[in-house]
Amino acid sequence: ANFSEQVVESFPSDISTGIYYGWACVGNGDVHKMVLSVGWNPLYKNIKKSVETHIIHTFKEDFYGEILSIVIIGYIRPEKNFDSLEALISAIQEDIEEAKRQLDLPEHLKLKEDNFFHLPEGKIVNNH
Repeated sequence: ANFSEQVVESFPSDISTGIYYGWACVGNGDVHKMVLSVGWNPLYKNIKKSVETHIIHTFKEDFYGEILSIVIIGYIRPEKNFDSLEALISAIQEDIEEAKRQLDLPEHLKLKEDNFFHLPEGKIVNNH
């Protein structure tokens, strides 16, 4: 799930590029583990910074247009370039496994239940 350019521009300017882990919730659905990439995606030579969320869950259908709420818990590694798509995919799989391990720790697991993820029906948050 990619955040819009407007949302990316609202991220703190001093956030380091790289790979993070945390919790994500689509709409008022369940909260799932996630990995977040903040950066330029050098393999694809992006000219604009992007923030891409990989929710570690299989959804039955697309959720375009839904509110995506995230909580960033920790940092995995800096952004880097890869020689091939296969190397990128391998790194992503390693990032996912590291995120799963970290998010299973009791101090991280308790944040899954935070009230932040339970929005009142129809409420608009930060113009989104």
